[in-house]
Amino acid sequence: MTGYDRDLFGQGWIDTDRNGCDTRNDVLAAHLAPLAVRPGTNGCVVEAGTLADPYTGTSIDFVRGDGALVDVDHVVALGNGWVSGAQAWGAGTRVAFANDPLNLLPVDAGQNRQKGDGDAATWLPADRSYRCAYVARQVAVKAKYALSVTPAEHDAIDGLLDGCPDEPVPADSGLPTTSDVGVPAGSPSGTPSGGSASYESCAAVRAAGAAPIRSGDPGYGRHLDGDGDGVACE
Repeated sequence: MTGYDRDLFGQGWIDTDRNGCDTRNDVLAAHLAPLAVRPGTNGCVVEAGTLADPYTGTSIDFVRGDGALVDVDHVVALGNGWVSGAQAWGAGTRVAFANDPLNLLPVDAGQNRQKGDGDAATWLPADRSYRCAYVARQVAVKAKYALSVTPAEHDAIDGLLDGCPDEPVPADSGLPTTSDVGVPAGSPSGTPSGGSASYESCAAVRAAGAAPIRSGDPGYGRHLDGDGDGVACE
């Protein structure tokens, strides 16, 4: 884990598919039903919904702002990605990996935090009926991004999938393995268009004609985004 930092995979959630919504809200919207979104956000900001949690097999009523309920899990954890090959990637590939829907699932927050940076040899979902699908998704992600597996991880994956040989590999998201948005300023793969502007306040953002400013845009900062939805100075 030498040199690992979450921010090397991009700061926060980014709109890598350029649909106007950040990845976290896209993933929540894809998996919650029924769904409630905040008016005036072009259908982007998910306020509430019910999650059929794959990790526990239970239903969870998600409410925005209650961080103890639902996390968006990186199926192949960022830390595991780092030790499996991401150390050598450019920033654009790390951002793509962190925001690829193939690698993302909204899940029970407790299960996600219990997992940490674990791989298939050290952690599996509590719901045994989902374990084949979970490991198949890990295989798909590691294959797409050419990540390595340890011998113990290989044996765990192989042993589990032996019991479900017909488990399908999930369909790819279709997104490329590199991103030109949300790349940390000064990274080897370049900076976001517009340079590395920074703003002390939303008043400064508006004075510069840059409001609203989204996660991944030059000058975006978490101190400007009071509700943490990836869109600041609305």
